[in-house]
Formats: sequence, C-alpha cells, structure tokens
Amino acid sequence: MKYPYWKMASGIYLNYLLLGMVNIILSSNMSFLSQQLGVERTDISSLISVVGIGHLLSINVSGKLSDRYGRKPLIVTAVFLYMIFLIGIPFTAQYKYAMGLALIAGICNSLLDSGSYPALNEGFPNAAGTVTVLLKAFISIGAVLLPIIIAFIITNQMFYGYSFFVPAALFLLSGLFLIRTNFPDPTKNKHKKQQVDDSHIKQPVDPAKLKFWKEGVALILNGFASVSLFNVVQIWLPTFGQDVLHLSKVKSVELLSYYGIGGILSVLLLAILLKRLMKPITAMVIYPCMALITLIVLQFNHNPTILTVVSFFLGFSMSGIFQLTATVMMELFSEKKGASVSYVSAAASIAFIVVPFVTSLLTKYLGVSSVFIFDICLAFVSVVLGIYIFKRYKAISVYN
Repeated sequence: MKYPYWKMASGIYLNYLLLGMVNIILSSNMSFLSQQLGVERTDISSLISVVGIGHLLSINVSGKLSDRYGRKPLIVTAVFLYMIFLIGIPFTAQYKYAMGLALIAGICNSLLDSGSYPALNEGFPNAAGTVTVLLKAFISIGAVLLPIIIAFIITNQMFYGYSFFVPAALFLLSGLFLIRTNFPDPTKNKHKKQQVDDSHIKQPVDPAKLKFWKEGVALILNGFASVSLFNVVQIWLPTFGQDVLHLSKVKSVELLSYYGIGGILSVLLLAILLKRLMKPITAMVIYPCMALITLIVLQFNHNPTILTVVSFFLGFSMSGIFQLTATVMMELFSEKKGASVSYVSAAASIAFIVVPFVTSLLTKYLGVSSVFIFDICLAFVSVVLGIYIFKRYKAISVYN
C-alpha cells in the first residue's frame, strides 16, 4: 500500500478539527460561562490563558515522553483527557475547578502536538511538509464549524453545554478508532532508507555543522513570531474595523470570516506546492514576506472595500507558518522529533500568553492601530528569521 498510515492520519486530522473547536470554545461561550461560574467576562479570558499556561508547563515533558514511549500513547491519552475537559466545564459551578480543567486542556494540547507532528512526519516521510501543514486546515475548519453548532443550539434554546458534548463525543470515537490503528515505529524510521519518488527530495544536512543554538533557537523564535502574528489579527481585527474604519459590529466580525477563508485556501494550496514544487524551508521565507506586505497595506490604506481583500490575504499569508517551522525543526533534529516539536510548541504557548497582555496595553494607551504596527514588527522579525534559517539550511547541506 502506498500510504499505509492513512488511517492514523485520518484520526489525527479529526483530532485537530476538534482542536479548532476547543481553541475557541471558552471564548465563544463566554457569556454562558461567566453566568454559570458567577464571574466577570474578563475572568473567562484569564481562564483561556490558563490553557496556554498548561501547554507551556507540560510541553517539554510530553516531547520527551513521545520520544521514549512512542506517539500513539500520547495521542490517545490526550483524546480521552480532552473528554474530561469538555464534559466537566458545563457542569462546573466553581471557578477554581474550571481553572483545573483548563489546565488539563493545555496539557492535552501538549500531548497531542508532541505525538501528532512526529507521527505524521514518520508516517509520510516523503510528504512531511504537506501532511503537517494540513493540520492547520483542519484547525480552521473546526473553528468555522463550532459557531454554526452554537448558533443552532441558541436558535433552538438548547443547553449551551451541547457545544461541548458534541466534540467530546467525537473525541471518544477518535480515541476508540486510534487505539486499533497502526502507527509507524520511530526507531525503524531512523535507520531505514526511504524510497523517494517526489521531486522535492529532502536535502540532508551535515550533523557536524548542525548547531542547536543557531538553527534550533532561530526556529523556536520563529515559532513564537508566527503564532504571535495570527494571534494579533484574530483578537484585534474586528476592533480595528470598528474603531479605525467605523464599520458596524457585524461587518467588523465578518472580517474574520474573510481571514478564515484565506487561511483554509492558503493551507490547501501550500499542501499542493509542498508536494510538488516547494520545500518547507522556502515557504518559510515567502509567507512571512506576504504577511509583512499585507500588514503594511492594512495600516496605511483604510478603504473598507480593500480591507475585505486585505483580511483575506492576512489569513492566506499567515496560515501554516507555524506548521512549516515545526516540520523544518523535525527535519533538522530528526533524532529527537518529539522534543524538537515541544520546543517550538512551547514558544507558541508563550505567544498565546504574552501577546494578549502586550496588545491590550498597547490598545489601552496608544490605540488599536499601534497593535498592527506591533504586528508589522513581528512580521519583519519572522522574515529575518526565515532568511537566516534558509541560509543556514543551505550552509549545512551535505551537498555544499
């Protein structure tokens, strides 16, 4: 069989579709949760930050566990722990218990990342960039589906908890499916030569020239910058539309829809390009450049019609950069793929914690426009890092 691990990939992609729902499920049910827990909405925002803290605290350990015990145990464990979070939150009456469940959700994210990225990389070694970037597409699809589910629940005056129970039930099915699914053996993949048919053969590097404090640190910093880029846009684009362009609330929120559509199309196109025409290391330079140009247009051209197009291209240029970074990290440091991904994911966790805090201060004292100047700086840093990593990749290639 050409793709012996397609069942494994199907289960992993379903998990990441559900992760797309989990990522926005607390903020999407903020009013219900604040009433249930007897707290302010800002406290629910703090609850969301706890998820990032849980991810950050556990990602290093989960990466080591992945390399030691394999990918499958971590993924299956994450799936069933997610069920505890999703079933527990709607029935939790005290804020402290909700914080505990949010911490569990962050740990689940670490387990899922540390198991899934290496598993896909090992199961599809000749298309690692493509299968990894597709994770972002499924996250985006999940983020689109959850609001539809919530709208249905509200329209039919149902208990809001069903928006948690639906993904919990799907996680159960995914877990039962993955338990019976074969995963690649990472110890065999280390020594087994793969027969490569694709035109974008991975360029091997000289281990003697490979330096973690150079390539590794640059990739970790790029993981932080790439996640910060889209995090700023997802949080503040509607506010920018209202405060700067004076759009209605509905029109401002619609900007995120154009952003999401751009993201999905971008990932699908990138998956095709990585399969046939482009290497992940090249895309890591091109995409941040597009993001930088688009953010500059957003900052200096306030035409509402153009903003629609700009929103689309923001999603198009920012989606997949983190997944590309993780792919290159695993390619360069292939002996410890789980740990490698954990470092990049830790940087992403820090971004999820730090960026909302920094941008809220910028908005409070300087206005929402300053947030996008900050994002321009992040895009510039990502471009510089991408170019540096590209040059280092060429320099340590065994063909040089």
